Amino acid sequence: MEAVKWIVAWGVGALVAAIAGAIIANYKNRDLSSWAAWCFVFPPLLIVLALLQTNPGPRPRRRSMDEDDATAG
Repeated sequence: MEAVKWIVAWGVGALVAAIAGAIIANYKNRDLSSWAAWCFVFPPLLIVLALLQTNPGPRPRRRSMDEDDATAG
């Protein structure tokens, strides 16, 4: 039963880290979906994100699927 508690704790921690990563990435003008995903997979990345400087200028834009298909040729 002890292993189940650790797995649940890790899962809850990963969800909290993903939500916090999205919030901090939005505040720091970064790609929030990417940072949320990476913070979910590896929660200590939240510390790295918190230490990064705010991104000046517009938020990075993901390419559309059509743009990806056009360059994959």
